[in-house]
Amino acid sequence: MKASPRSLFALVLLVLAVSLASQRWAGRQEQSMGRQVAALAQPGDIRMLASETCAICVVARSWFSEHRVPFSECLIERDAQCRAEFDATRAPGTPVLVVRGVPQLGFNPERVRLALQARG
Repeated sequence: MKASPRSLFALVLLVLAVSLASQRWAGRQEQSMGRQVAALAQPGDIRMLASETCAICVVARSWFSEHRVPFSECLIERDAQCRAEFDATRAPGTPVLVVRGVPQLGFNPERVRLALQARG
């Protein structure tokens, strides 16, 4: 059975509409998560142990700034105390987010939110 050009066009429009709706929903979820984390975080609650070559650190830094989440950051290549703190976590890479004293490997806004809620 061969599909008509009209039915193929309708299918393409349907896929496009679903994709756009999904992107919009994801954007709203991210904004909501940003508001929640910003409301829970106080200065000093989040410290990022970062590296100069860490692409995820750039993403985390941008996300925190975009959502006005207070955080501090140090670079393990430039700060000996930061390097010692990083080494103590025994993490295989950066970023390490220290949320209210508890280290988390990598960047996951939902995990940060949960840690802030649990220790609130």
